[in-house]
Amino acid sequence: MILLFVMALAFVYVAALRLLGLDGNRVTAALIALTPYWAAAGLVLGVLSLAFRHWWIGGVVTVAALALAGVVVPRVIPSAQPQVHGATLRVMSSNQYLGHADVQTIVRLVRDNHVDVLNLLELTRREATEFERAGLFDLLPYRVFKPQGGGAGSGIASRYPVTELSLAGPSMMEQPSARIEVGTTAVEIVAVHPVPPTTSALIWRQEMGGLPRAPGSGPVRILAGDFNSTLDHATFRSLLDSGYTDAGESRGAGLVRTWPSSPFPPPVTIDHVLVDARAAVRDYRVLDVPKSDHKAVFAELMLP
Repeated sequence: MILLFVMALAFVYVAALRLLGLDGNRVTAALIALTPYWAAAGLVLGVLSLAFRHWWIGGVVTVAALALAGVVVPRVIPSAQPQVHGATLRVMSSNQYLGHADVQTIVRLVRDNHVDVLNLLELTRREATEFERAGLFDLLPYRVFKPQGGGAGSGIASRYPVTELSLAGPSMMEQPSARIEVGTTAVEIVAVHPVPPTTSALIWRQEMGGLPRAPGSGPVRILAGDFNSTLDHATFRSLLDSGYTDAGESRGAGLVRTWPSSPFPPPVTIDHVLVDARAAVRDYRVLDVPKSDHKAVFAELMLP
């Protein structure tokens, strides 16, 4: 009975943080990232408690688990898209795992998926040179690359000419941005990579808060990269609520995990393509990248 009560108390605590929109500290932010697992575990715990006639415990846990399921389940249901008829833009983002990810695979994915804009996180100088040798710049000749060691580098490669911008606020890791012209539509791209909340929840919130909000008018804005955040983090949802659509969620793939590529720790969805709500998401996929701890994310968009 005591063990059951402790388990129920721990579950209700995490559920309350998620439902109240409180990311909390390093530990609680990590626990909130596991919300889909908590929802499933809570339903099992609730049913078992009721089966053993612990009515109060079972009732409270079951209600909390159903509430969590209510915020998780919609992620597998595709949502309606805006009726737009502009140009097509294909965006891919890949975390290169300290420059170890397989360069040839990235180039092949760019070629096979007709990628127009590629965001690279944890880009090193050595790997930038390898991309040049592998022919990436034959496919995407324009770029804003800021390679560094220690996972701090990032870059944007584009099929279209780029104008470098400075849209993201101060951050420990590079978060370059650029403007491109796709037909008659101006598009602003940001390669996103804030620090993980497990490093510092305070800095993570500050860097997430420094990302540009959706403009509502003017150039279409796209944020793509390793957000170190899931749809269950209130900090991430605040960014979404400014006027972005999560490409994976909008296509019913909001529960497809992107990190880590191995089964442990429990995989979560922290890589995203956030799209200005004025654009439509026509396709979304999660792609394997050998030698990286992340999977790449790909979105095909139709611009207004």
